Amino acid sequence: MTDSSDSTVRKIDADPQRHSIRMTADRILVTAPNAGERKSRGGIVIPATVDSEAKKAIWGEVVAVGPLVRSAEIEDLVLFGPESAYEVQIRGEDYVVLKERDIHAVASGRTEGTTGLYL
Repeated sequence: MTDSSDSTVRKIDADPQRHSIRMTADRILVTAPNAGERKSRGGIVIPATVDSEAKKAIWGEVVAVGPLVRSAEIEDLVLFGPESAYEVQIRGEDYVVLKERDIHAVASGRTEGTTGLYL
């Protein structure tokens, strides 16, 4: 069990009786995206049953990373394909497990006053 100062684990649950999650090798634990209805930019509701989502890459927040992960850190937003993710439920919350090679991009935070490309 690791303490809260470990950079590879974000405490998922505050209950001290439960174990912390520690990923192995190049695995990354990411929050699961909402599988329900979504809205287009114009405000049109798109039902969850639409098949076009199968090929669409999605964003998720990194919760925990394994010791061999070099391209993502906790609280980063990462872009990945849903076909490469394994769904898992931990303490009633939905997450996905990815290999580092399955991440297509990592979003960088905007810094005011600088130029550059942001995802």
